[in-house]
Amino acid sequence: MAKKKQTAKKAKEAEKMINPSTGTEGSPVQVPETANEDSIEKTVKNKLTSLYTLQTIDFKIDRLRSVRGELPLEVQDLEDVIAGLETRLEKFNNEVRELETEISNKKIAAQESLELIKKYEAQQMNVRNNREYDSLSKEIEYQTLEAQLAEKKMKEFAAEVESKQELVKDVEAELEERNKDLEAKKAELNDIVAETEKDEAMLEKKAEEQRNKIEERLLNAYQRIRDNARNGLAVVPVERDACGGCFNKIPPQRHLDIRLHKKIIVCEYCGRILVDDEIMELVKSHMEA
Repeated sequence: MAKKKQTAKKAKEAEKMINPSTGTEGSPVQVPETANEDSIEKTVKNKLTSLYTLQTIDFKIDRLRSVRGELPLEVQDLEDVIAGLETRLEKFNNEVRELETEISNKKIAAQESLELIKKYEAQQMNVRNNREYDSLSKEIEYQTLEAQLAEKKMKEFAAEVESKQELVKDVEAELEERNKDLEAKKAELNDIVAETEKDEAMLEKKAEEQRNKIEERLLNAYQRIRDNARNGLAVVPVERDACGGCFNKIPPQRHLDIRLHKKIIVCEYCGRILVDDEIMELVKSHMEA
């Protein structure tokens, strides 16, 4: 119930915005006493015709774009996935390079320890007392442990490098597959765009010409209704005494007001602008001409 009241409130606000007998924020517009019903009807009919013509063109553009379906989103998703894989691949490659640098450093450290061991062993041959011999023995023992530790670290780093390289291969394989998918999707999208871009450009030009014929306030109201409508329809015909947008029944008096073209009528349920068969036929004949 609350949702229905809110919808009705929005519909009333939309009517205030587009009603030719009111100005901005619903303030009254002075109508000259000399203005007769025929001139009012003609003015409103022209506005409704322009709006419904624009709606017809916009609907055709929407249909052309819908042919592309989810392809643009799929292309975007694939590009995001590929960017993520490339970042991951770069990270793994950097880690492999860092590990290889560590292996190289440990290899150098192990070599230095072995050289020191040889040096201390040679010095042991020329010691003068047991204290010097024991001191050199401790250095030899320490450098031996350092060499063993360096060898152990090299093996650990080598195992990590092997593991990372396997991950790199997996990511590269997935990246190659995703790039192939992206190429196929882009080719498919380009084919569809090539087929429709000429018609779309022509319709866009017609739509822009039509927008130039509509007063700014009315055009803004049309665009706002269109943006809020799920199917992009802001101007809809009355079909079987019901709104062509939300399919709610229109009261007989409301229906009569629509046919009289005295003011622009909006659906009290969905806020869409309503037109009758006469406007529809006028636009249809104009579009076919």
